Amino acid sequence: QASKCDSHGTHMAGVLSGRDAGVATGANVRSLRVLNCQGKGTVSGTLIGLEFIKATLEAQPYAPLVVLLPFAGAYSRVLNAGCRRMAQMGVVVVAAAGNYKDDACLYSPASEPEVITVGATNSEDQPASIGTLGTNFGRCVDLFAPGDDIIGASSDCSTCFTAQSGTSQAAAHVAGITAMLLSAEPQLSLAELRQRLLHFATKNVMDTAWFPEEQRLQTPNSVAGLPTQLGADKQLYCRSVWSARSGLTWHATAVARCASAEEMLSCSSFSHSGRRLGEHMEDKDGQKQCVAHNAFRGRGVYAIARCCMWPRAECWINASSPVAEGAGCSPRDHVLTGCSFHSPAVALGDSGRPVAGLGSGPSHCASRMEVMAHALCCPAADLECRVKERRVKEHTSLGSAGKVMVSCDDGWTLTGCNAHSQNPGTMGAYAVDDTCVAASIPGSSTAVVIAICCRSR
Repeated sequence: QASKCDSHGTHMAGVLSGRDAGVATGANVRSLRVLNCQGKGTVSGTLIGLEFIKATLEAQPYAPLVVLLPFAGAYSRVLNAGCRRMAQMGVVVVAAAGNYKDDACLYSPASEPEVITVGATNSEDQPASIGTLGTNFGRCVDLFAPGDDIIGASSDCSTCFTAQSGTSQAAAHVAGITAMLLSAEPQLSLAELRQRLLHFATKNVMDTAWFPEEQRLQTPNSVAGLPTQLGADKQLYCRSVWSARSGLTWHATAVARCASAEEMLSCSSFSHSGRRLGEHMEDKDGQKQCVAHNAFRGRGVYAIARCCMWPRAECWINASSPVAEGAGCSPRDHVLTGCSFHSPAVALGDSGRPVAGLGSGPSHCASRMEVMAHALCCPAADLECRVKERRVKEHTSLGSAGKVMVSCDDGWTLTGCNAHSQNPGTMGAYAVDDTCVAASIPGSSTAVVIAICCRSR
């Protein structure tokens, strides 16, 4: 039926591995049809397709496999679960974010955390407008890739080309890069591949004004790029995972978690109103999570987990005791990678901050007695960490957005990010690549941003 269709599948294969216009030239591609000629399909039809792939995998020796899902439908818990099962088998699933100029978390399979979800950019590396709408965005998107007017193979004839646009084309680019990375390192896990894709991406080129204001911070400003090197390296890779916004009631919580193979090395929180009770780190069901707390009259809060790829080091969370100020790590054999501070009663202001150790002494999380501090501690044999801060005295020098930033030096990776301010406090802190950003509330007399930067020994 190819001649009666719009060449969508042929175009995908061409972008992914075509001889003349493909990313991973020569990759072995198999097509599995789950949509009709109008691009329509069902969840059950897609699940049957995934089941077929699963059965094929089980019947043959393992080879690294990338599954490209170049479509997006309404949110489906069942379809997300099917994709999650594929990921648990070691399959790398790459999905289109969707072409609805909307939050990708409202669509499937784009909203599944174990899927690599790709938004689209145009030839200027800006968010792509597609038809009357455009690329989806938000915290469920992992990165963006070219998806506007992309040349690829056409099913009209054996030497025909055609141009198509959409997040399907963007996802095909990323699937091709993933295939290149896997051909060099077949043992790479999904989590390692995602971190490498982000590492090789071009950062902060998109004008985020294209996105709705409430989605700008959570949408990753990363456009996929070809790897500058292939092969094993021992670098510490980290990314930020944002939660959905909490409810508006007092003590409402938001929770952010890392992907299954990642290690959470710190936790921070953010509120546009500045009314937050901070955040805390906890172990739940064998996985660390970051929990943020909304304050009285707050407008909702976000939790932000810092998720890193590290050979599953035995990192743990130390909590402050009711009779001690702050929390720390064992000085002999552990280093501090992150701090969290939770004030049960009043909105956070100057209640806690990471403090560098004196001389070669250990860093710790310093807080007032009534504030609960948590320190995340990792083995010192693997990591070397240090605290870096920047202080701004006058709010007028913070700029119109009231932001203070500090970046880790070359070769160091940001693992922890905290904001500290005298009344009325800060909106919170979040990481942008290896830069820690603190957003201060207008009228704050002092703002301090504190980064914890680590590198492999």
